[in-house]
Amino acid sequence: MRLATRLAAALAAFTAAGFAAAQTKLDVSMPWGPTEFHTVNAQNFAKRVAEVTNGRITMTVHAGGSLGIKANETVRAIEDGTVAMAEFAGFQNVGDVPLLGIESLPFLVDNYEQLRTMHSFVRPQWVAELAKRGNKVLYVVPWPSQNFYLKKQVRGIDDLKGVRMRTYDRVTAEMVTKLGMVPQQMNNPDIVPALASGRLDAVMTSGTTAVSQKYWEFLKHTYTTNHLWASNLMVIGARTWDKLSPADRAAIEKLAAEMEPEFWKVSMAEHTTRMKQLTDNGMTVEAPPAQMVERMRAVTRPMWDDFGKRNGAEAAKVLDAYLGATGRK
Repeated sequence: MRLATRLAAALAAFTAAGFAAAQTKLDVSMPWGPTEFHTVNAQNFAKRVAEVTNGRITMTVHAGGSLGIKANETVRAIEDGTVAMAEFAGFQNVGDVPLLGIESLPFLVDNYEQLRTMHSFVRPQWVAELAKRGNKVLYVVPWPSQNFYLKKQVRGIDDLKGVRMRTYDRVTAEMVTKLGMVPQQMNNPDIVPALASGRLDAVMTSGTTAVSQKYWEFLKHTYTTNHLWASNLMVIGARTWDKLSPADRAAIEKLAAEMEPEFWKVSMAEHTTRMKQLTDNGMTVEAPPAQMVERMRAVTRPMWDDFGKRNGAEAAKVLDAYLGATGRK
């Protein structure tokens, strides 16, 4: 009986160990706050991943940069294996993959349909370039259209002179410089402290972040400039991905393709919802004067050609294909 008991215990331990070995737990670094829709999307994706893999793969979403991964260092963190999975905004990692900055070109993309057209040309290049850095792309979801948030009312481009504006990257820094503003490049978590200290006079971002960070406590005016677009990429480290079974990889890829359009719909609904929340909290929300927008477009238009020249033949090819497909000039 004692031998039988020991054998049963050993078998149970072996079975439990085998089950544990079959499970994969993945930490996901998110720079966005817990209530921002990209974080909620990631949590929903994690729930579904567990379902389609029958619990073999579990994702834990860590919001607000709590894992210590800086947004603009995400590609390197994934490549180095510092974290298994992460989401990042393309513009924040142009230092590693310059082509990720193409959406940041001012006034290049006017709406979601044009953004889809852009992605049809540039996404294969993003995927290929990130693969070289050990980043496997699972899904891509845009932020809503971007706005200017300022302390003061503006009626023309001259009113922007000297304004200290938060920027994302080199491209947006060049944009605001051309508009007469002073660029202050920083990641999302650094914005509120900079507003509180007086380092910033204005911010460019989506309504989602503006509400999440309660800009009405520092700024009074919102202008729906729609001056650029930005998309987030959910990625997994190639080494982690390769260790998953073929069946689980196929299930996750299929799930990502199915859920991505749903996530785009969430993004599309965000702008109207967040603009109302800003007005409810005392901010003005309005379109910038048409003449001001015309001047902004004219001043920044040369940046399109410069981007193509600076980033090589592939960048120029993507840009030309997009402009041809949309009839832009």
